[in-house]
This record gives sequence, structure tokens and C-alpha cells, in this order.
Amino acid sequence: MRRAAAVLSAVAIALAGCAQGHHEEQMGATVSLSDQWASAASGGMTSVFGTFANSGHHDARIVSATSPVAGSVEMHEVVGDATGSKTMRPKEGGFVIPAGASHDLVPGGDHLMLMDLNAPLRPGADVEVTVVFEDGSTLPVTAQVRDFAGGNENYQPDAPQDHG
Repeated sequence: MRRAAAVLSAVAIALAGCAQGHHEEQMGATVSLSDQWASAASGGMTSVFGTFANSGHHDARIVSATSPVAGSVEMHEVVGDATGSKTMRPKEGGFVIPAGASHDLVPGGDHLMLMDLNAPLRPGADVEVTVVFEDGSTLPVTAQVRDFAGGNENYQPDAPQDHG
């Protein structure tokens, strides 16, 4: 009987440790970015694409990003309207990568937007971007710059907040 109690106790401790470990996993350690690339640009703004994969047990939310080549980095989505025109706008709430799944950044869809470029991005160069998760962890990534004409979307920046 003592042996059975000891075994059950050890199993309970091991399971508690696993549950605690899953709860404390940092999002930046469970998410990766593959097939990443950035669109070439002579100035202004450009996009970064790729596929985020989350090997963790909890959803991971990207809330911001930075890059040394840009004044700011925004998370954008592209939405269509009834007339078929597409509008690119900041993605409210960031990007969520579901646990055990992936989230694509693609032309004409979700993407990271490098704003206010401080130098041209030429094909073949690399661009560094660091994504920041809601738990404060980060994921540094490098994307190769490629020629790409763009998705012919209109840009709709965040509207100023009206507190009137």
C-alpha cells in the first residue's frame, strides 16, 4: 500500500511539474518563422512575409515588432469590400498563432509592415526584425529581401482616437 501511495505521489508531482512547465513556457521560445522574406523597396514602407508556427501548448499573440531598418513596424491585414477593392490596415489585437498550429503572413493578407524605411532594401540583402509577444518574450528573425510588385491594396492608417 505504501508503495502504491509513493508511486501515485510521484506521478502527481510529475504531472504538476509538466502542467507548470507548460504554463510558464515563453511564447518566443515556442514560435518560429519559416520561409520569411521582405519585399524590396527604395524607401517608404515594405512588407515581411512568412509562416509562423507555434509548437507550444498555448496560443501565442504577437503584439509588436521592431527593425533597425524602419522607424516603426506595424502588423497589418488586408480586407476586401463589396466592390472588390482591398484595403490594408493595422491588425487590431496583433497576430495570434494557435497552439500547435501556424499563421501565414502573405501578400494580400496578414503581414508585418516596415514603416519609414531609413535606407533602401535591395534584393538579396537581409533585414532583421524582432517580434514581441504579449508575455514580453521576443523572437529575432532575418528575412531575405526579394523583388515583389505588391498586392495593389489601398493603405488605411489607424484613425486618431476621438475623445470628444
